[in-house]
Amino acid sequence: MDFKIGNFIIGINSKPFVIAEMSGNHNNSIDRAKEIIKAAADSGAHAIKLQTYTADTMTIDHKGGLFDITDKNSLWYGRNLYDLYKEAHTPWEWHKPLFEYANKLGLICFSSPFDETAVDFLETLNAPCYKIASFENTDHPLLIKVARIGKPVIMSTGVANLSDIEESVKVLKDNGCKHLVLLKCTSTYPSTPENTNLVTIPFLQEKFPDCIIGLSDHTMGIGAGIASVALGARVIEKHFTIRRADGGVDSTFSMEPEEMRNLVVESERAFLSLGKIQSSVQKVEEKSLAFKRSIYVVKDVKAGEQFTKENIRVIRPGDGLAPKHYTTVIGKLAKQDLKRGTPMSKDYFI
Repeated sequence: MDFKIGNFIIGINSKPFVIAEMSGNHNNSIDRAKEIIKAAADSGAHAIKLQTYTADTMTIDHKGGLFDITDKNSLWYGRNLYDLYKEAHTPWEWHKPLFEYANKLGLICFSSPFDETAVDFLETLNAPCYKIASFENTDHPLLIKVARIGKPVIMSTGVANLSDIEESVKVLKDNGCKHLVLLKCTSTYPSTPENTNLVTIPFLQEKFPDCIIGLSDHTMGIGAGIASVALGARVIEKHFTIRRADGGVDSTFSMEPEEMRNLVVESERAFLSLGKIQSSVQKVEEKSLAFKRSIYVVKDVKAGEQFTKENIRVIRPGDGLAPKHYTTVIGKLAKQDLKRGTPMSKDYFI
C-alpha cells in the first residue's frame, strides 16, 4: 500500500504527510506566493499545494441565481462566483516559477486541477501527484483524466455521500489509479470541531482498505489534525497563509507559520506515540521496576516477633516482597532479627 510522493513515503506506517494549501492567499502577488512557500518550508511542512484554474474554467461570467453567493453566513456573502474565482486564482504563468522555488527549498509542490486543461498544463510541470477538491469529487471526466496519468491521487470527500465516494473511487481505480488517498473533509469555511466528525476516518479505512486515509481540515488550530492521526490519518491538509490579518479570500480559516510548525511536530509525535499493543513491561521500563512498591520492615523486628501493621508497610522501593502478599505476612512470626529498612522476603517468616 505504501507509495511515494516526491521523496516522501505515504503509508499507514509512515509519519503524517502535512500539506500547506496556498489557495488564494497569495493576494494576487507572486512575491507573496513565494513568501508563503518559504514560510511553509521553514515551518516544516512537507508539501505546498496550489490550485490550477481560471474563472472561465471554473464557471461563466453571469449574474443572478446560484452564480451569486447569497448565504449570509458565508465568508463570501455578496460575491459573484466569476469575480471571486478571478480574484482567487493562481495565474498559470506563476506555476513554473513557484514549482521551481518550492523544489529549491526541498518542498514538494503539486496542485488541484479543476478541469482537464489544467491537468495537461500541470503535466508540463511534471507534477508529482494530483489533488481532487471536494467540489470536483464527482466530476467523472476529470477523475478519468487524472487517473489515466498514473500518478498518485489525493481526493477530498466533502459534500459527497458514501455512494458518491464509492462511485468516484471505482472510476479512479478502473482508469488506472493505483495509489489513492481519501481525505475526510467537511466543506464549510471554517469548519467547527462539532461538524468535523473524525470518527469517519477509521470508517473510510474499513470501506476502502487499499486507500490511505487523511484529513482536509478547515477547523481553526491543530487539535483536529492531531486527533486525526490517532484515528488513522496519514495525510493532513491545511490552508496556509503568512498572517490572517493580511486578508484574502481564504485567510480567515488559514493556518499561520507557528501553527503549521506545531502541527508538523505534534502530528509526528502523535504518530510515534501510537506504537504497538503493549501487554508487558517494556525493556525501557525495567529500571523503573525498582521504584514500584513492595513490603518493607519499617521497625526493628526480633526473631519470633509477630509482623504487624506497625513494623511492616508497603512502600517504595520495589525489591521486597510484592504488595499482594501483605495480608499473608501480617500475623506471621519472624524467623530472625530484621533491621528497619530490610526488604521483606518469604525466607523471613514462618
